[in-house]
Amino acid sequence: MLVAGTAAAQNDQGRQKIEAAKIGMITNRLNLTTEQAPQFWAVYNEYNNRKQDMHRRLRQLNQQTPRQNSGDANVIANLREMNTIKQQIADLDGEYMNKFLKVISPKQLAELYEAERMFNKMLIDRLNNPND
Repeated sequence: MLVAGTAAAQNDQGRQKIEAAKIGMITNRLNLTTEQAPQFWAVYNEYNNRKQDMHRRLRQLNQQTPRQNSGDANVIANLREMNTIKQQIADLDGEYMNKFLKVISPKQLAELYEAERMFNKMLIDRLNNPND
């Protein structure tokens, strides 16, 4: 149990480091004003939490691989739920685009999307090549 607790603590520390790096990158790339920053981070954190929950559910559905004894109806229901969540993610992006544009400029929003894309790519590259 102690090993599991230590592993969980290290995992949380790793997540915190990743989140701090992501926040740093977004902050640098967006060049937020002192007026924009608190409003932006409130909207971004809400958006990010909701999106993470949806991605977590998608991962759970992906891990539920169809078994030999699963009926077609169960497989189809699983696929439909995955498509529904993907649509919800797209809808969430549209909803929050409007919220972001009340706080930051369209150029800053485009920069946010680019910064997130770059950060995720860097993270994947680092996970694939840990010695670099």
